[in-house]
Amino acid sequence: MSSLHVVIIDAMNLIRRVHAAQPESDAIDTTVNACIKTLNKIINHSQPSHIVAVFDHMGSDRGWRAEILPAYKQHRKPMPTVLEHGLDAIQDAFWQHGVDSLLSQGDEADDMIATLALKVAEHQQQVTIVSTDKGYCQLLQPMIRIRDYFQQRWLDLAFVQAQFGVRPDQLCDFWGLAGISSSEISGVPGIGPKTATSLLSDYADIDAIFAADDLAPKWQKKLTGHYELAQQCKQVAQLKTDIPLGFNLQDIRFDSVSQSQSS
Repeated sequence: MSSLHVVIIDAMNLIRRVHAAQPESDAIDTTVNACIKTLNKIINHSQPSHIVAVFDHMGSDRGWRAEILPAYKQHRKPMPTVLEHGLDAIQDAFWQHGVDSLLSQGDEADDMIATLALKVAEHQQQVTIVSTDKGYCQLLQPMIRIRDYFQQRWLDLAFVQAQFGVRPDQLCDFWGLAGISSSEISGVPGIGPKTATSLLSDYADIDAIFAADDLAPKWQKKLTGHYELAQQCKQVAQLKTDIPLGFNLQDIRFDSVSQSQSS
């Protein structure tokens, strides 16, 4: 039985959405206050024993995924300047409310979050990732769950089945075939989500699909010549789980009594 509950906040996923909802986008103080209100709601709902906010680095390096797939997030909308300049204030406010920040040094926050979540889950302790990013669904297992704060829903097995029609362990193969438009991961030309789901209902993964000798001619024609692209897209969609983190759980323990007395 789990005695810990580790909550991992995908910080930029949360903060950018909170900032975008503010009526005065140039007033960083408003965003800071709104982020703290959101943080308090997350804490009250999740009752963590440990909690950390993981931030992406602000450098221009698009990381290892862009080396494999140059189009990866090539045209992603940049962060508003006022928000970028206000991140220190948000991190300070988080710290004052008992939540430490983990800053990536080149790796994407997604990979750091995945690494931390798996390390905790391996010790049979409960993890909640707070994010709207469906990419984390590939991590789903009994000790890891994903909370979409804004839609107030769990991105759980039922969600994955309804949204994608595959198992969580097939999601990267699904994205390798169908792509992820928001991240500019192309997938295989002519293979959409319905086809990817259909193929993965008959075959376990991309390797099995490309090795099959009984594919319908229409799918065989679309897939021919695209094995390497499908594998590259799958690799880019896959979260790394071996990132050096440089801290232990004691560093992110949440003192609920202290926070209650200070609020």
